[in-house]
Amino acid sequence: MEIYKFIVDEDEQEQRIDLFIAENIEEISRSYIQKLISEEAVTVNGKKVKPNYRLKVGDRIEASIPDPTPIVIEPENIPLEIIYEDNDLLVINKPVDMVVHPAPGNYSGTLVNALLYHCKDLSGINGKMRPGIVHRIDKDTSGLLLVAKNDFSHQSLAAQLKEHNIERAYLALVHGVIAEPGGIIDAPIGRHPTERKKMAVTLKNSKQAITKYFVKERFNNYTFLECRLETGRTHQIRVHMAYINHPLVGDPLYGYVKRDNLGFSGQALHAYLIGFDHPRTKERLTFQIDLPIHYQAVLEYLRKENL
Repeated sequence: MEIYKFIVDEDEQEQRIDLFIAENIEEISRSYIQKLISEEAVTVNGKKVKPNYRLKVGDRIEASIPDPTPIVIEPENIPLEIIYEDNDLLVINKPVDMVVHPAPGNYSGTLVNALLYHCKDLSGINGKMRPGIVHRIDKDTSGLLLVAKNDFSHQSLAAQLKEHNIERAYLALVHGVIAEPGGIIDAPIGRHPTERKKMAVTLKNSKQAITKYFVKERFNNYTFLECRLETGRTHQIRVHMAYINHPLVGDPLYGYVKRDNLGFSGQALHAYLIGFDHPRTKERLTFQIDLPIHYQAVLEYLRKENL
C-alpha cells in the first residue's frame, strides 16, 4: 500500500477531488479513484468525502493506494517491421493502431508483447511493463522507435535523449494553410487543468517544450509539415500545432471533431527519421522510413482534388 498526502493551495481550490487525484497520481483511472473514495481510502481533513467534493485552500488530502496486482506480460507472435537490429538495440517501424506498452485494461497486442516474443533479452530499466522501451509514440502515430536490448544501451540512449542528442523528425498534416516557411514553437506543456487525458500549453506544473516545423507542401485547406522535437513532452507536436490553431488532421483529442479527417483513424503523424550515437561503437546512425501507404494516398488525393 502506498500513501499519498497533499495540501491544497490557491491554484487548486474548487477542483473536484477525483480530478485532483487523477492529475497528481499517474496511471490511475478516474473510475478507480472514485471507487477508492467510496471505500474511504481517500479522505480530506481526515473525513470521508464524495467524488464531486470541491477542494478548499488548506485541505489535507490523504490517499491510500493498494499495491497493484502482479501482471504477467506474455510474449505474442505479432509481426514486427525491424529496420535495424544488433546485439544492443533495435529500430522498429511501428504501425498505426499499435500501443507501445501494456497499461491497465490493455495487456496484449502491444509492441512490448511482440518484442518479448522476438527478443530473448530486453533492458529492464523501465520495469516489467516497459522492457526495452526508451521512448514512446502514440498508438495512432506510426514510425520509428528505438528499443534497448540491455541496460547498457538503454542508459546510453536515455542519456542522449536527455541531452537532446537523439534526432527525431515527424511528418504531419495539419488543418489550415501556414503562410511562413517554418517556425519555432517554444511553449511549456503540462497536464490539462480539467481533462486528465489531455496535455496543454500552461505555466502550471509544466516543462519546457520546443518544436521546430518546416512547410513541405501547401494545399488549399491543409499544410504538410516536417516537425522536429527539441524536447520530448507527451503529445508535444499535437499540443503545439493545436496551440497555433493548426491542429493535426484526424486528431481525436486536439483536432476539429466535426472536420473531415480524410480517412485517418487518428492523428496524421508519422515518425519518419531517427538519429543517434550507437551506445557501444559511438557511430552516428540515422534511419528514415517512408510514409504509410494510406498517408501517401491522402496526399495524392489532396493534390488531385485541390482541397
